[in-house]
Amino acid sequence: MDHEMICLRDKIGEFLCDFAKNDNRIYCLDSDLAKSLKTVQFAQEFPERFIETGIAEASAMSIAAGLASEGQIPFYVNFAIFVAGTAWTQLRQAAYANLNVKMIGSYAGMDNGKDGASHHANEDLALVRSIPNVKVLVPSNVKEMKEAIKIAIEYNGPVYIRVARDNVPNIEFETKPQIGKSNIVEDLGNDFALIYEGTSANIAYKGFEALKQKGYKGKLVNIFSVKPLDKTLINKLAREVKCIVTIENHSVKGGLGGAISEVLAQMTNHAPIRYVGVEDVFTESGTATEVKEKYGLNVDNIISKVEETISNNAPINVTIEKSLFEKIKAIFK
Repeated sequence: MDHEMICLRDKIGEFLCDFAKNDNRIYCLDSDLAKSLKTVQFAQEFPERFIETGIAEASAMSIAAGLASEGQIPFYVNFAIFVAGTAWTQLRQAAYANLNVKMIGSYAGMDNGKDGASHHANEDLALVRSIPNVKVLVPSNVKEMKEAIKIAIEYNGPVYIRVARDNVPNIEFETKPQIGKSNIVEDLGNDFALIYEGTSANIAYKGFEALKQKGYKGKLVNIFSVKPLDKTLINKLAREVKCIVTIENHSVKGGLGGAISEVLAQMTNHAPIRYVGVEDVFTESGTATEVKEKYGLNVDNIISKVEETISNNAPINVTIEKSLFEKIKAIFK
């Protein structure tokens, strides 16, 4: 599939400015990364509502909490590892008070390949979704990106938006993004369901296409709202398909796969689930493409997870089953 590729990170400053023009409650906070995160545009257009804290992430989150308590709408924009990790305690306190703090975490997962394990955010979804009151949105295209910011502004409470630094296919969907809702992008059959979060959109599309070329007919599912999840959709998929494979630019511990497994665990019967993402290891430095390839976010891994799961869960041969049953009966006669 050939699609326009785009870096959603490049739209952060532009979209914040678009909304700030008509809402003077919107502030932008930065921790010495405005050029990297493109919020320098906000600083230029609205210098009185741009707050530069330097490399003091905990203080930045605390300032955001203070602004929210005064009726403003602060957006703290930083690398995902710093928003979700370095300032986690302050984020938790803001969420405890259900303050109207908004966070945009970019350079998510392995997108910041060259800076290595210290700057890879392979745990941010796990860290943030575990905090009560926080909504977690992961846009996969430009339309969803702008809608996510709009939703955050309109929603009264803490919202975390995970934004890709790496390029993703800019494919728009007919359905309007909503908190708690996700959608099926392509539906060719029930062999499998590939379920991805927005920052892994590119590899998810490639994996889906590769499976289609091999003759499999499945579904491609975009999870816009990681918290709360679209439980209705997940339950429906789990009853229809032969297997579910989650794809995430994140650790397989506590992220998208973990969140969906929590839903499936409430069901009596469901399709088996497998995870494509970073195993329980620290990653290393390299280009984003190289690092993702090495640590499992690749097409071959997607194909093998689908094929292995379908094969391992094939229907039992009825003839063999009856034969075994007769032997067991004979033993107990």
